[in-house]
Order: sequence, then structure tokens, then C-alpha cells
Amino acid sequence: IILVRCLTPWQLAEIPGGRKCGQWIVGIGIGLHFTPLVMEQVLAHFGLIFVGALLTSVSSVLGVWIMRRSGEDRATAFFSSMPGGSGEMVNLGARNGAVLSRVAAGQSLRVLMVVLCVPAAFKYLLGEGAPALHPASVNLYWLALLFPAGALMAWLWQRLRQPNPWLFGPLLVSASVSIYWNLHIGLPDGSSQAGQWLIGSGLGCHFNRAFFRRAPSFIGRTLTGTALTMLIASLCALGLSSLTQLDLRSMTLGMMPGGIAEMSLTAETLQLSVPLVTALQVMRLLFVLFLAEPLFRYWVRPRPD
Repeated sequence: IILVRCLTPWQLAEIPGGRKCGQWIVGIGIGLHFTPLVMEQVLAHFGLIFVGALLTSVSSVLGVWIMRRSGEDRATAFFSSMPGGSGEMVNLGARNGAVLSRVAAGQSLRVLMVVLCVPAAFKYLLGEGAPALHPASVNLYWLALLFPAGALMAWLWQRLRQPNPWLFGPLLVSASVSIYWNLHIGLPDGSSQAGQWLIGSGLGCHFNRAFFRRAPSFIGRTLTGTALTMLIASLCALGLSSLTQLDLRSMTLGMMPGGIAEMSLTAETLQLSVPLVTALQVMRLLFVLFLAEPLFRYWVRPRPD
């Protein structure tokens, strides 16, 4: 999509509702990975998940520092560097006087870089991943209940102005049902790929030739900050994994500053621990959503003489 929009006059537009539909499918699929046994394991390592998400959130300070060194104002530097959802960070930036186009650009570039680099690097280093020992069965009766219920929860989540409603709503429904009834089911073949296609094509429609020409130095600083954050996340994952004997690959993926849907889908493709990756990503998002604005206001408060 990006190549077509940058190299040809054909400015492809996002499919109406396509990204939401992709998140709806992916949210149901991610939630079905949660079972009572898996939930016990996640809760047993809650402290580790908390620390890992906190370290990833704190590492974004490097991006803020790089932006400030080049003359960016505080609000724009801060909210364009936080590893939270793009829409949420733009809203927070608007309340605090940031340049919204740059906040949106910084958030989109961060997700784009992680989405393009991390799955490719994991695929190169790990290959196709081990085949699942017990592929999940498909139960159309349960899915016929879960998809409408997930859509209803997404609508309610959206009405309550909660973040990422079309991912979190269906995820919450399918995870709750899967844990309560111990389902051990999955989506039909190709469903996750369809969700990935819808999400990826929606992300690509934010970029065109004018975007990359507009502020090359800003783009360079964003990519540098993201690369450093990814490096720190990898080192932290190595340290935490060595202390706890948890899978290094799942820890690394969970601590990457990317999107929840994208990182969870990568974990699914590589047969890694989807619940662990999802838990780390959700915890980081919660840290950023609840702490970003109070920390920023503390940073810019008037200092007594």
C-alpha cells in the first residue's frame, strides 16, 4: 500500500471500517488463546509482566530527549514518543498544545517500523516456528455467539470513549468466555491473515510521498528513538528471561513498542506465547494511558524561583 501510494498517482484509500473489522477478528482470535491454565501462568508472572511493561514505557524517555535536542516543543516531543495508541496520544496531545500532525506522524512511524522490522527479524532468526502440537479446533456455534457479542462490547466500549474499542471489546469477550468454559477453540484458517491484511492496509493508507518529504529530519529522529527503544526492550527482555526462565522470544516480542494486535499476531504466527505477549502489550498501554498526561503536566509545571 505504501509503495503504491508513494510511487504511483494512485492514492489508495482505507476500506471503510476495514481497520475496525480487522481488529474485531483479531481481538476474538487473541482472546481464544486464553484458557484457565494459561491465565494461571500469566497471573503467576504478573510481577514480571508489570516490570517489563514499566521498563518499556520508561525507555520512551530516550525518544523525548532526542526530539527535545532538535528543538521540538515539549508537548509534541512527549506525546509523539510515548508508546501508546495513536488515537489516544493525539487526543492527549490536543489537550496539551502539541502539534497534532507530528504526534500522529510519530505514532504511525513507530508502529510501522516495529511492524515491518520485528516480524521480519523474528522470521529470519527463528524460521517458520514449530508447528502447534494440538491445533485448536473450530467450533462454529461458539464463534457465531462470540462475534456478535464482541461487536456489541466494542460498540459499548466505543460509547464509553475507551481506548482501542474494536480490539479490546472482542478480546475481553472471547477471553472471558474461553476461560470460563475452557473452550480450546480457534478461528478458521485464514481468519487471522484477513484481520492482518485489513489492519496493515489501513496503516499503510496514512503514508504518501508528501508525508516523507514534509519533515525528513523529524522522521529520522522518530526512527532513531524507536530503534533505541527496541534495543533497550530487547536487553530488558534478555535480563528478565534469564531471571525467570520464561521464553526469551515471547518476552522480547511482548516488550516491543508496537501495536497489541500486530505483536500478538506475530506471536501466533511464530507459535510463541500469545497470552504473555498480549499481557505485556496491554500492561504497557495502560501505563502510558494513565500516566502520560500526569507526568507531562508535572514536567511542565511552573518551577518556583
